[in-house]
Amino acid sequence: MNIDSDFTIVDLEQGSPKWHEWRRDGIGATNAKVAMGNRGKGFDRLLRVKAGLEEESDYQNVAMILGSELEPEARTKYIARTGTMVKPVCVQSTKHKWLRASLDGLTEDHSGVVEIKCGARVYEIVDETASIPDYYYAQTQHILAVTGLGSLDFWCHWPGSPDLLVNVPRDNNYINDLLEKEEAFWNMVLALRKA
Repeated sequence: MNIDSDFTIVDLEQGSPKWHEWRRDGIGATNAKVAMGNRGKGFDRLLRVKAGLEEESDYQNVAMILGSELEPEARTKYIARTGTMVKPVCVQSTKHKWLRASLDGLTEDHSGVVEIKCGARVYEIVDETASIPDYYYAQTQHILAVTGLGSLDFWCHWPGSPDLLVNVPRDNNYINDLLEKEEAFWNMVLALRKA
C-alpha cells in the first residue's frame, strides 16, 4: 500500500457534536491500535461503534479529564520551549477518506506536528526511558501516516515537573502494515453498515 501524504484540514471544534460525528465516520489516531489488532472485545466494540450499531462511550476517567484540562497549558509551554507555533486541528486524508486525526498541534505550514500527553504514568515512563510508551506507537505512526511527515514531537507535561520532548521518527514499514490493517477494518465497518 502506498504511504499517504495528502490531507486536508477539517474545520471542526474538537469535542463538539460535529467532531464526534466526523470521528465515527473514519479511523482516528486513538483508534489505530485497536483497529489494527487481533479481533477481541475492543476490536469488536470499535467495529460496532463505527458501523453505527453501538453508541460511543462518553466515559472519561479522572486522568483523562485532567489531561484534557492541562493540554492548552502544555501546548503553550511547547511553543515557548521550541519556538514552534502550533494549533490543534483535525486532518483527513485525501486518498483514504477514513484516515483521520485530531492533532494536538500542527504548524501553519504543515511541516511539524506535536502529540501532547499530560498523564502522570506516561510522564513517568518517558522520564525513565527517554522514549514513548509502546501503547502510543500506533497512535503516533497513524498521525505520521495522515500528515506524511517524517517525524513528530511527543510532548509530555506534568505540573511541577520539567516538560519532556521525544522526537518520534516515521516507520514506513509499520505504517504500511498499519494502513493495510486499518483499511481491512474499515471494509468490515462498511460491510456491517450494509448488512
